[in-house]
Amino acid sequence: MKNHLVSALMLALLASAGVHAEPKTSGVDIGNIDGAVRPQDNFFLNLNGKWLANTEIPSDKASWGSFEKLDDDTKPQLRAIIEAAAANPAGSPEAQRIGDFFASYMDEARLEQVGLAPLKADFDRVAALTNKQQIPALIAHFNRYGYSVPYGVAIHQDNKDSTKYVADLYQDGLGLPDRDYYLKKSDKKLADALAKYEQHVAKMLALAGNANSAADAKAIVALETDLARLQWTKVELRDPVKAYNKVPLDKLSKLAPGYDWGTWLNDTGIAGKVDYVIVSQPSYITGFNKLLAKTPLATWKAYFQWHALHANAPYLAKAFAQENFAFYGKVLSGVNEQEPRWKRAVNATDTALGEALGKLYVEQHFPAERKERMEQLVKNLLTAFGQSIDTLDWMGPDTRKEAHAKLAKFTTKIGYPNKWRDYSALVVAKDDLAGNVQRSRAFEYAKEVNKLGKPIDRDEWGMTPQTVNAYYNPELNEIVFPAVILQPPFFDAAADDAVNYGAIGAVIGHEISHGFDDQGAQYDGDGNLRDWWTKADHKNFAAKTRMLVKQYNAYSPVKGYYVNGELTLGENIADNSGAAIAYKAYLLSLGGKPAPVIDGLTGEQRFYMGFGQVWRAKIRDAQQIVYLKTDPHSPDQFRANGTVRNQPGFYEAFGVKPGDKMYLAPKDRVIMW
Repeated sequence: MKNHLVSALMLALLASAGVHAEPKTSGVDIGNIDGAVRPQDNFFLNLNGKWLANTEIPSDKASWGSFEKLDDDTKPQLRAIIEAAAANPAGSPEAQRIGDFFASYMDEARLEQVGLAPLKADFDRVAALTNKQQIPALIAHFNRYGYSVPYGVAIHQDNKDSTKYVADLYQDGLGLPDRDYYLKKSDKKLADALAKYEQHVAKMLALAGNANSAADAKAIVALETDLARLQWTKVELRDPVKAYNKVPLDKLSKLAPGYDWGTWLNDTGIAGKVDYVIVSQPSYITGFNKLLAKTPLATWKAYFQWHALHANAPYLAKAFAQENFAFYGKVLSGVNEQEPRWKRAVNATDTALGEALGKLYVEQHFPAERKERMEQLVKNLLTAFGQSIDTLDWMGPDTRKEAHAKLAKFTTKIGYPNKWRDYSALVVAKDDLAGNVQRSRAFEYAKEVNKLGKPIDRDEWGMTPQTVNAYYNPELNEIVFPAVILQPPFFDAAADDAVNYGAIGAVIGHEISHGFDDQGAQYDGDGNLRDWWTKADHKNFAAKTRMLVKQYNAYSPVKGYYVNGELTLGENIADNSGAAIAYKAYLLSLGGKPAPVIDGLTGEQRFYMGFGQVWRAKIRDAQQIVYLKTDPHSPDQFRANGTVRNQPGFYEAFGVKPGDKMYLAPKDRVIMW
């Protein structure tokens, strides 16, 4: 690496690193280290062993770790904000909406009083069906309220013309997390979940007064199984090129002959705003149309009644909410008890009025200096990533030039939006929880559909400031870091820089790297699907991804169940690349000087330990199986161990040698960015 490049970056890093400030703590939770396990044999267990041994997953949680704890710690802050708003509803219309929504959730007596009345209109619509030609209109209605029906609609940027919004049709309509729950009959755990799902559907229908609940539940599960057979797998869904199928509105009839697309387009509000849609899974739409024709109307009516009930169950009387939890909480996730009602009320209020709540959260809990520090860290990581592009031994000059061009167009969003959402059109009633939820869903739907035909809103956020997460959006080529994540264990203002580069630095690097993972790398700097790679570099990149898939396929968090290396490929690339870039940035921040030794640990060791602490977590087996089937992220212990095994710096920091269990031969290590 050129010395003048190092010096240029070093000045920026030193400005933010606090090198001349008072001594810092190590930031490593050394009390959690299990000395009986060598880091060279199991880094995750060595670093977190005592925490794992002494920590119980809370009875109302499916998993517990860094992300969950920070989210749980934020809940009382949000509750205080909500209750303050409720105590002073005259403060602003938004304060009243927030307070009234929360109050409607907490008023259990009112829920018992109204019973199923909030669903009467939906149930009446279903009961009024006299022929299948009326089903497109019903699906359009359910689409507006976010109910799970055979296909859904999403509004986003056109992947091949990022200057405009487009409507995207996608497969949907299952009550279980993935098609495997219906189709893998040889898997005893999945088969048991399917059997209990049918029992759950029957119980819910019976509670709703359905006299044929058992027979209808059996028919519903059979119908969903047929839908599952038609659906693309989660791995197939990762291919953005395969999912880009531009269909003019007048050609939809070729995909589904005889289906009343005109009514559906009109009733969804899409007609007149666009002249084409993107059909993500054309074969599924064709198959659904055939299934529609051969399945009895009575089965479809039972199916739609069930999904209206399912979508609203948490917001109904106690019997419905408890039965909903009994299956989706206890059976599917292994959770023993529901969260306290106030936490569920906070979650629901947050979902409906997220930015209104977020605005108040930021005012109280996000100091301006945190945003300034984060902006500098992001700038440092982007610079380090740019330097890394120049050192890749597998990328040629033409692709390298394009990669730099994309990186230069990255947009960074930190903390909170520049402009806040206007909720003035959302009606919230203090005594109507289910109605509030339905109106908030319709409000969100209307916001999305109204984007069609309008310029791209580049200020919009896809997460609220109080969401413990971060994301990369390839269509906007942006990285986004909500306010709440800039806290321990992700960022510790009292800690030495090493642990912060390993934690929040790797998070930043992770999101940057998504722009260059196997999916993100198919988009250019303007957010368009465009192949900017040479054939030789495609081949080199594919060889590395195959190696990474093979590595992660071998990991098993639950006996008999393995990580899907293809499903998790993008996140695994981002984990590995993000850690590598953050490590480079950390070394540059040292300015050629050795890092201080704190708590007997070198700076390089503290960097990787900061990274490993972030993934400290425990998870119930049932929930882990759900994640293995649906989640593009690898299990936490493999996000730690699987990543550091590919990092040359880890070997140097901990003296990992042949014969150690963490050791991979240099030829087997995957270094991508």
